[in-house]
Amino acid sequence: MKIFRQLVIIFGVLLMGHMLENIIGLPIPGTIIGMVVLLICLIIGVIKVDMIEDVSKFLLENITFFFIPAAVGIISSSEHIKQQWLPILMVTILSTIIVIGVTGFIVQALERLQKGDGGND
Repeated sequence: MKIFRQLVIIFGVLLMGHMLENIIGLPIPGTIIGMVVLLICLIIGVIKVDMIEDVSKFLLENITFFFIPAAVGIISSSEHIKQQWLPILMVTILSTIIVIGVTGFIVQALERLQKGDGGND
């Protein structure tokens, strides 16, 4: 019953994200909105980590399984990809460089913050 309750919470937040997507009309997927809602609920304490911990661990341990539909979609779209391979490659390389750069910048900024806060403890 515990697992079922955790699934209901996760899927409830996902449903809320899809509902907000339809209400707000932003070009942001409901799944992303749902993750933001879940993050906010975790931060403010509406949802406690232990309320979704078991299902979350299971989903994270089996995350590769959820990429199968995306891989099949890419394979089935191979004709479109063959026609647009250069723009796709350029966007992939550029976005990877941006993500690595932004991640490095954030990690360095957080390290500086931690070193600055370490003396106050």
